[in-house]
Amino acid sequence: MARYTGAVCRLCRREGMKLFLKGDKCYTDKCPVERRNYAPGQHGQQRRKFSEYGARLREKQKVKRIYGLMERQLKGYFERADRMKGITGESLLVLLERRLDNMVYRLGFAASRAEARQLVRHGHILVNGRKASTPSHITSRGDVIELKEKSRRITRVNECLDAGVKRGIPGWLELDRPNYRGVVKAMPARQELTLPIQEQLIVEHYSR
Repeated sequence: MARYTGAVCRLCRREGMKLFLKGDKCYTDKCPVERRNYAPGQHGQQRRKFSEYGARLREKQKVKRIYGLMERQLKGYFERADRMKGITGESLLVLLERRLDNMVYRLGFAASRAEARQLVRHGHILVNGRKASTPSHITSRGDVIELKEKSRRITRVNECLDAGVKRGIPGWLELDRPNYRGVVKAMPARQELTLPIQEQLIVEHYSR
């Protein structure tokens, strides 16, 4: 599958805000968004004015970059959310939050979603006692997400867990730090998601 392999800090600068793609670096003064708060490229410092289509496109691109998705994947999630009961935009965000790689990141096992995706793909994560190596696996209420016994000695994971505990764990998750285990207590509600996303613009983009 195609995957963006360039400098991720350029993506944050392109969207004009921190998307927290680089993990620890995003919380320091070295973050490029802090040092160069304008779009990358030769014309990045020029004043930008978006059309309605441009605003919708930027919102879609922002979500793709936050969750590390390709266009086909995001469109598939939108179509699934559109078939669900409730508000399509909110259902879309909840679906994305339920991805296993996102849950691993939210629990603090990794400093970024990209790092969490690597942990899952390399077989370090168990879901309900069984190995889960698919980052796009959709979790459910009551699922137990834990680190394999042999993987608990990884220094980087322990550093991330300690930092994650300090930053805080979302209310819909419960972390058992000594046992390297987390539980999905409930599905996240829209008001609990503090991401700077206007999901209605994404719905309008795909519904045009």
